[in-house]
Amino acid sequence: MPQQSAANPLIQLFPLILIFVIFYFLLIRPQKQKEKEHQKMIVGINKNDEIVTLSGIHGTVVNVKEKTLILRIDENVKIEIEKNSVAYIKKP
Repeated sequence: MPQQSAANPLIQLFPLILIFVIFYFLLIRPQKQKEKEHQKMIVGINKNDEIVTLSGIHGTVVNVKEKTLILRIDENVKIEIEKNSVAYIKKP
């Protein structure tokens, strides 16, 4: 009898452990990988890159600062945005 009660808590914890493992591989790990790729893309932004922001603004990078970018969105129209607000870099 004592052996069954010792194995019983492990059996009760197994579903919780299984759920955590599934959450890790389906949600947490892919999100971290996506975040690493986004940070790598942000570091690689250079002058004259054409980018799209998270809000959908298309523009050309005029100046790269430490935490911000200066975008030219039309002739004589420039805006300063946070680097984190870049959704993607357009490919030529």
